[in-house]
Amino acid sequence: MTETGSFGVTRRGLLGVFAATAVIAAPTYTNAFGLLKGAGDIRRIRMYSGRTGESIDTIYWIEGEYIPEVLKEINYFMRDWRSGESVKMDARTVDIMAASHRLMDVSEPFMLLSGYRCAATNAMLRSKSRGVAKNSLHMKGQAADLRLKSRSVGQMAKAAAACASGGVGKYSRSNFVHMDCGPVRSWGG
Repeated sequence: MTETGSFGVTRRGLLGVFAATAVIAAPTYTNAFGLLKGAGDIRRIRMYSGRTGESIDTIYWIEGEYIPEVLKEINYFMRDWRSGESVKMDARTVDIMAASHRLMDVSEPFMLLSGYRCAATNAMLRSKSRGVAKNSLHMKGQAADLRLKSRSVGQMAKAAAACASGGVGKYSRSNFVHMDCGPVRSWGG
């Protein structure tokens, strides 16, 4: 249901404007989000990419609804930087990332190493590393590889595993954690 005012402004449009300005006034919640544990009224994601130099700090969910325009921005941000291709990222993965970030109680944004990967990129990475799955969830827009300077791989993995909502891979030698919305499982050291 869309409510339009006399100036052609929709409720969803107003929520989008609110999302752009609410970051400063965002209240603090404890633990993970609704789908994962106990919900707050907003969900926020903060990331930067060392590959593209881009960053994103946005509220993507308000009062039980995802904001489609913001999810499109996240899709583009998490694109395959090698090919420039993007897909609709699974919002459950974004939820896991955001909930993990909140559980660690850090202000530092995640460094996104890999979000979506096209088949060609995945094949190239697979040819160079044993740690890349042939049917990686990255190719479905359901996974992200992330790093934080202020937290260890173990701390990040524990936060993601506490969400009990997908796969968590620890890559200590490469200093990153894989988070996905696939079956609940964990691997790595």
